[in-house]
Amino acid sequence: MIISSIVEFDKKRNKIFIDGEFAFVLYKGELRSFGIKEGEELPEETYLEITQSLLPKRATKRAMELLVKKDYTEKKLRDKLAEGMYSETMINTAIDYVKSYNYLDDERYARDYIAYNIELRSKMRIKQDLTVRGVSKDVIDKVMLEFGDEACRDAEMDQIKKLLAKKHYDPDMDYKDKQKIIAFLLRKGYSMDTVKSSIGCDEY
Repeated sequence: MIISSIVEFDKKRNKIFIDGEFAFVLYKGELRSFGIKEGEELPEETYLEITQSLLPKRATKRAMELLVKKDYTEKKLRDKLAEGMYSETMINTAIDYVKSYNYLDDERYARDYIAYNIELRSKMRIKQDLTVRGVSKDVIDKVMLEFGDEACRDAEMDQIKKLLAKKHYDPDMDYKDKQKIIAFLLRKGYSMDTVKSSIGCDEY
């Protein structure tokens, strides 16, 4: 294994390429401690120490640091670790570790997200938000069931009433203005049935 190139990643770290392919990222001080120099051979024992011990531990530590600051879904945490140029194997090691201690739990994330947003956003918008964050449909549907259809519908009705007040909705306003408000509510993720019930109108 020949160190084909060493490229600066940021002020503190460098990307190491072995035999022409990207291998890993190391701090500049680690290059000196491991004796890594461009054009020289990298002993196999050094390579294994870096890839099987040093960097998996670092990826795990980074995952823990991120989760201390805020909750992540598994997908978002994987994406964040990938930004640090950790390999998929190293990321898997980190994910398995934090999962084993329940530091990472998509169900818990979804439950907390729904509980916080159920009074603020439509059920469909919440589902879309969680999907974008990488929560699976099965997990979303399972957790949504815990909140109950009636509770979700009541919350949506309250939200719509507040939005209607902000839009100065008047049952006697002309048809075109009503259509605009209905379209606005549909874009927010509310179903046509819920919108109709909220405005007390069956003509749309």
